[in-house]
Amino acid sequence: PPGISVAYTGQFEFLERATQRLKIVVPATLLIIFALLYATFRRWDEAALIMATLPFALTGGVWLLYLLGYNQSVATGVGFIALAGVSAEFGVVMLIYLKHALAEHKPEDVEIAVREGALLRVRPKAMTVAVILAGLFPILIGTGTGSEVMSRIAAPMVGGMLTAPLLSMLIIPAAYLLMRRQKIQVQHQGEVI
Repeated sequence: PPGISVAYTGQFEFLERATQRLKIVVPATLLIIFALLYATFRRWDEAALIMATLPFALTGGVWLLYLLGYNQSVATGVGFIALAGVSAEFGVVMLIYLKHALAEHKPEDVEIAVREGALLRVRPKAMTVAVILAGLFPILIGTGTGSEVMSRIAAPMVGGMLTAPLLSMLIIPAAYLLMRRQKIQVQHQGEVI
């Protein structure tokens, strides 16, 4: 009837406010990551390569949330932000190793250089992933006070640790190889002309 209104409050109200904040924080975080990548490599294409891989790295987190039956929340958003940072770090380290390997070889040997650079990262990457999983898995399966929130923060990270390393070990070297091959072909065409 007139004069009566309905308002949702409590957890719903908090979720709405947090969702509004995340709409600002997530794009700002991605912009900061891109700016730091550009500052590191001084190349737009290499920064864009790592940023383009982030959505693929996050798929493991999405799948684990789905399998566990968790809904998207502020806690899972925080987990995805952390996963994006770790995934970008994986990409940065891989790209640095690829660039060092390429600097040690002739430009024509780009395939060999990329293969060697990627292989140098297998053991350190496996150790990093194992340590992250060992630290987060108890939080994911834990029970007790606060475990509902903490498990939702850990879930995207645990799921992402299954896909992000594979992505950085397979996709980034392949994409970098394609980028470098194209650059070498353009240089050779310039020399012919």
